[in-house]
Amino acid sequence: MPLSGNYKADPAFLTLGDGFGDEVDAAKFPKAILRYRNDRAAAEVGLEGLTDDEWVAHCAHFAQLPRNLPRPIAQRYHGHQFQVYNPDIGDGRGFLFAQMRDVRGRLMDLGTKGSGRTPYSRSGDGKLTLKGGVREIMASEMLEALGAYTSRTFSIIETGESLMRGDEPSPTRSAVMVRLTHGNIRIGTFQRHAYYTDTERTNRLVDYCLKYYFDTEMKASNEDKALHFLGLVMERVAVQAADLMAAGFVHGVLNTDNINITGEIFDFGPWRFLPHMELGFTAAYFDESGLYAFGRQPDALHWNIYQLGGALADICEEQALKDVLEPFPQVYLKALRSKLLARMGVKPKGDKADDELLTTVNNFMLREKFPYERFFFDWYGGQASAERALKSPEVNRYQADKELTAALKAYEPARPEALNHPYFAGEPCTMLIEEVEEIWSHIAERDDWQPLNDKIDKIRQMGEALNNRAVSD
Repeated sequence: MPLSGNYKADPAFLTLGDGFGDEVDAAKFPKAILRYRNDRAAAEVGLEGLTDDEWVAHCAHFAQLPRNLPRPIAQRYHGHQFQVYNPDIGDGRGFLFAQMRDVRGRLMDLGTKGSGRTPYSRSGDGKLTLKGGVREIMASEMLEALGAYTSRTFSIIETGESLMRGDEPSPTRSAVMVRLTHGNIRIGTFQRHAYYTDTERTNRLVDYCLKYYFDTEMKASNEDKALHFLGLVMERVAVQAADLMAAGFVHGVLNTDNINITGEIFDFGPWRFLPHMELGFTAAYFDESGLYAFGRQPDALHWNIYQLGGALADICEEQALKDVLEPFPQVYLKALRSKLLARMGVKPKGDKADDELLTTVNNFMLREKFPYERFFFDWYGGQASAERALKSPEVNRYQADKELTAALKAYEPARPEALNHPYFAGEPCTMLIEEVEEIWSHIAERDDWQPLNDKIDKIRQMGEALNNRAVSD
């Protein structure tokens, strides 16, 4: 097997011992047609040299990778789903397949979706639609290009089955997906052990997460370790909230079982990117109350992180937990300021001035229901992009708001060299639902994958222009 020197297996999950997952077998699929392999992500974990046949063996039939997990593991967790506690969930159509170090030394997981039934599948078939896999490619590629800390879609393999689903035309094609993530331990993982008042396993899980995901080993009391861990996760989740807002991304299902402890965006659900600035925009048709609407995502994640605090309540004093979680709004706002300025490609001038700029921009975009990606494309670079903005289809709306244009022209570009990138000679790269459906129609009707490949190329060109090739630490 042609594994590169970058491949460093580290099946760390096994060190947790029993009670955290169940060994399972993958489904046997009638076909295995390789549709997408992310060699860019594979290179980070030493798997880019796999032949297509080897790739299929590992990502569809789940043959063990060298020195890695001997069998797939369906993880045990609970979670609040739309803020209603559910103790009857876990990895119901996915499992942890392998763990390895990436080129930066981080422990990474290969996890699946659509790999068959597990003890937590309940009435589900454990399968994934091909359309669901294609949608995840587009979401993860777009988020990565925009600089958000996100999982990457590693592999999509069509499996030759016909699935019946209530939320899309059926029968529909099936697939198995592999994600590359910086950890699959979720808030809901801690909630499960708290539910059973299993403080021994909770403490073990805290130690594991500190060691393997935060490079920290502490000689301290269990309470002090848990509080330190909670503070680290709080900061990561606050930054995740900023990532969602700066990207104009609506996750759709920000349940505690969908939030991992590294703050990485994953398991997107019925996602959408904003067509225009609208705080009440929702992604899920079943989110009737707008609980996870675009503008409510920071509050939802704030609520979720308090549930992690609650899961540590048998170890830590209540007031100490509250003290650790109290800075969440400030951490979020600081991260949001930084990420929005980065999206605008301008140099910071100081918190007060930057907040005034962002308030002006936000008010304009809300009032005008302005196309989200269009704005950041037109004004990337501040004063240096004024000429580009004057050529925009939206020039009349810009010129009508003197306060906005004056504020933007007062900012210098952070990366002047980026303004000459070919990306800025074209049109902004968007990922609206109409585009998603159009790309899927080519696949569904004609098995034509070229529009998807072309879109990925355009997204990656944008990421190169914005200098967002790598995700955050």
